[in-house]
Amino acid sequence: MAMQVGQNDDDGVMMEINTTPLIDVMLVLIIMLIITIPVQTHAVKMNMPVGQNTTQPKPPEIVRIHVDAGGTIHWNGEALADRAALEARLGQVAALAEQPELHLRPDRAVPYKVVAMIMASAQRLGAKKIGLVGNEQFM
Repeated sequence: MAMQVGQNDDDGVMMEINTTPLIDVMLVLIIMLIITIPVQTHAVKMNMPVGQNTTQPKPPEIVRIHVDAGGTIHWNGEALADRAALEARLGQVAALAEQPELHLRPDRAVPYKVVAMIMASAQRLGAKKIGLVGNEQFM
């Protein structure tokens, strides 16, 4: 890269930029940068505990609560008489150390207030594992 101004006289002053020292400095800086950057590893180092016991955990117990179109509540297929019977069963579930999962499956035609009542009772009594099952029917 050169810059020449004026006439091409041998007696005149040459107006050229000497880029050789600039390139040398840039190469030295690049080499120093490459050397000083630590090697990047893409591994995550984890200290995992070594287990002595090889038994499989038992699958969680599941309680199926079904609400039919008439608003009748079924606990694992058994029809419950009223809300007090439901709350008694929910209280027993909440008192257990290892609570079973509650799968609530409402019918499409059941009023929302019945489903909300069941969920509110479960929350109030301390049942932690409750979920709605069969939501694809409401799409």
